[in-house]
Amino acid sequence: MKKRRFPRGLILLCLAAAVGVFWYTSQPENTDRRLDVNDSALESALDTAKEWLRQEPDTVQKLRDQEVQQTDAGHQEYYFQLLGEDERRVYREMLDGIRKRSEEFYLTTGEDNMVDRVYHALLKDHPELFWIHNRESVYKTTYEGEDYSLFSPGYTYTDEEIQEIQQSMEQAYQEVETLLAGVSDPYEKVKTVYTYLIDNTEYVSSEHDQNIAGVFWKKQAVCAGYARAVQYLLERLEIPCVYVEGSTAGSSEGHAWNIVRLDGQYYYVDATNGDQPEFLEGDAVQLAEHKTTIYDYLCPFPEEYEMTYTASGEFPVPDCTATDKNFYVLNQGCFDVYDRQQILDYCKMRLNNGAAVVRFKFTDQDAYDTAYKEWIQEGYIQEAAEYYLQLYGMTTVEYHYGLLQNLKTFYLMF
Repeated sequence: MKKRRFPRGLILLCLAAAVGVFWYTSQPENTDRRLDVNDSALESALDTAKEWLRQEPDTVQKLRDQEVQQTDAGHQEYYFQLLGEDERRVYREMLDGIRKRSEEFYLTTGEDNMVDRVYHALLKDHPELFWIHNRESVYKTTYEGEDYSLFSPGYTYTDEEIQEIQQSMEQAYQEVETLLAGVSDPYEKVKTVYTYLIDNTEYVSSEHDQNIAGVFWKKQAVCAGYARAVQYLLERLEIPCVYVEGSTAGSSEGHAWNIVRLDGQYYYVDATNGDQPEFLEGDAVQLAEHKTTIYDYLCPFPEEYEMTYTASGEFPVPDCTATDKNFYVLNQGCFDVYDRQQILDYCKMRLNNGAAVVRFKFTDQDAYDTAYKEWIQEGYIQEAAEYYLQLYGMTTVEYHYGLLQNLKTFYLMF
């Protein structure tokens, strides 16, 4: 964050000069107008100036006297809970000023590191504050020798745009509520939000791609926009959700995702990676009938996900260890070993239930490699295709497949 330092020493010299001029011009005509640095009147004036400069503004004093709220209605504020007492005070000061969209306001600290850390925590906790862009430079004025600053966050949308974006946010929430009519299961709520955002957002870089305005207003965003939108909707649905930023293995690009709590256990949720139809083989991605939601990044196996993504070390995040809510575990499509007949029987069961897409995964790399060799390279997938023909009384069928090698997953599409 950039800052401006207020030159107190310069002001003190200016005040001293002003006092000297006043003292000089106010002497009687017959007074010898020589300034004596030991003159008691001048010393008194300088002492007064120094004392004045040492005083904090009344606003800062009032901020220090305020009680710090430990909770904020409607928000989990995971990162707030990780902050120290002084940092929490500054967090509340920032949150209040940003919500009011004040151009500048005081903070009860002048420490660069504290301001940066608190600001990052606040952005991660409050996706609804879309009007302050997380890529904008933030300025503050510090005062030498003093422990407070004047914070200037900077905003990116007009009042009219903010109102329009908030209306689109509310509309999205109402649409999700409609989809969840009668649903109380927390997992189903997470799954519905995951699917809704994938169906209604296009992965496109733009000036709005880092916040929820991109998702709900422009329907285009990148990972930060997706993850903030997941957090926003799940918080409104009272599902604990944390926004996480980190790095991608083998790439200089960062990534953003979420961690949710279900039945007391933590799981990863990555809606961005769930929106990647290009994994399909050949021209299948162009076929509307093969449009399918990739559920592999809805509560993925932690050890598989962490092979690619690592959270930033700025703040600790909850450990994800559970697999109970993994899509394939819940739908009996997860296999520890490879058995050709077992996989074929599973495909038949899914096709009997009307599925046009059959998904299954392996927990073991050797099992995945063997299945790939037999089903894809040696063409055993045709056995499933022939069953599809018999089931529907057809003479021909075009089928495609998709593979997520890092998650050891097969998609068969008919």
